[in-house]
Amino acid sequence: MIIRLQDDLPLVKGWLAGTDEAGRGPLAGNVVAAAVILDPEQCIQGLDDSKKLSAKKREILALKIKKYALAWSVVSVRPAQIDTMNILRASLFAMQQAVLKLAVLPDHVFVDGNHLPDHLPCRATAIIKGDARVAEISAASILAKVTRDKQMLSLHKRYPEYGFDQHKGYPTRKHREILNKVGPCPQHRRSFAPVRTVLVDGCKRSE
Repeated sequence: MIIRLQDDLPLVKGWLAGTDEAGRGPLAGNVVAAAVILDPEQCIQGLDDSKKLSAKKREILALKIKKYALAWSVVSVRPAQIDTMNILRASLFAMQQAVLKLAVLPDHVFVDGNHLPDHLPCRATAIIKGDARVAEISAASILAKVTRDKQMLSLHKRYPEYGFDQHKGYPTRKHREILNKVGPCPQHRRSFAPVRTVLVDGCKRSE
C-alpha cells in the first residue's frame, strides 16, 4: 500500500485515483472524463493541468500515462445525454463511470473541482484546481483532453464546415458565426443557449 501526503491535501492511505473531465464548455461534442492510478515506482515527469501544456506535450504524456499507470480509463458522454442530464450532471456521471471502469479499485479518489460524483466505490475528496496540484488528476485531465481533441478532429471530417479542428466545439466567435449561418449539426448540444437560440430563431423564420 502507498501513502500520499501532498502539501495541504488530505492524508491518503492506499491506492489513490484522480479523475477529471474535458469539454464542459463547448457547444458541440462529448464531455470526456478520465481516471488514473499512477504507479509510485514509475514517475512521469511533466504532469500538469492539461490546459497549460501544448498539444504535442499532451500527446507524449498521454502515451506515458497509458504505458506506466497502474490503471486508467476514459469515458465519453454524448451530446444527447448531456441535453437530458445537464452538463454538470453529465460531467460528474462521466467521472463516476471512469472511476468504476478502473482495473484496480482505488482506496481514495481525488476529483477535480468542487463537486463529487455520486456512488463512487471509495472515499473521495473534491480538489479545486486539482489538475495543477495532484499528479493523478493532472494525468486524468491529460487523457481526457487528448481523447476529446481526437474526437473533435473526427467530427471535423464529418462536418468540416464548422471548423471543429480549430475551436474543438468551444463557443469562439468563428464557431458562433458559422452556427448562426448554417445551423447546428447532430453533435451540437441543443440545451446550450447559443445553439438553442439558433434553433428557436430558425423556427421563427420558417413560420
